[in-house]
Amino acid sequence: METVAHSASASTHERLRTFIEHRRVQGAIIALILINAVLLGLETWPAAMAVAGGLIVHLDRAILAVFVVEIGLRLFLYRRAFWRDPWSVFDFVVVAIALMPATGQFAVLRALRVLRVLRLLTMVPSMRRVVGALLGAVPGLLSIGLVLLIVYYVFAVIATNLFAADYPQWFGHLGRSFYTLFQIMTLESWSMGIARPVMENFPYAWAFFVPFILVATFTMLNLFIAIIVNAMQSFTEKEQQETVAAVEQAREHIEADLHAEVRAMREDIRELRTLLSQQPAANEK
Repeated sequence: METVAHSASASTHERLRTFIEHRRVQGAIIALILINAVLLGLETWPAAMAVAGGLIVHLDRAILAVFVVEIGLRLFLYRRAFWRDPWSVFDFVVVAIALMPATGQFAVLRALRVLRVLRLLTMVPSMRRVVGALLGAVPGLLSIGLVLLIVYYVFAVIATNLFAADYPQWFGHLGRSFYTLFQIMTLESWSMGIARPVMENFPYAWAFFVPFILVATFTMLNLFIAIIVNAMQSFTEKEQQETVAAVEQAREHIEADLHAEVRAMREDIRELRTLLSQQPAANEK
């Protein structure tokens, strides 16, 4: 009885796994995420809420219920493996935030419900690859960020010492100099808005602004892009290597199985020949 019960449980478990991993089910979940994103946007539109507010709220709750059931099934199927997968943990956290009461001191969680849209990153493989590559680029980006911070600090100190007295609104203290330099780095109104007015009192101020733009904007930001592109290439190559390794491993298993079957067939043929050779001798007796 225990064996039969265990077999039935394993069969149910396998059917649930097949169901939850089916392409159509995954596509339906993606469609619900997109619909939920539209509903969350409509909730910010007073006119839409006035016309169909009740329907929007009920649809949102129904979709949330589907997400809860899906997460529950995945927890039941994968158990500990669920918590070892960062994408699954991310899905769990996003859905859990939506279940928390968005009233009182937790009112801010109402705005965080839109994080459910980020589940697309875990459901769509191409998006997951992009996020994985970005996460892989974090160490390099941090290094570039530290270098950029040092550059900022050096130029901010220089700018504060040179221009604070005449332009306190831009360079009055180190914090303002940092923010002004960030604006200059983005190239937003840097020339007519900041550099040229400063050059009216400091004609050689271009010797400060131009090197900063060359270093901070054209060099450092391009390094950011280069690191991200390199991370994407490395991630893609790693996936290709893993795919090739999986194919090779499957091929080796298939070859091993074929060799085993061939050896078994040879043994059967040898035994059959032995029996056939012994049969005439038995008939002569």
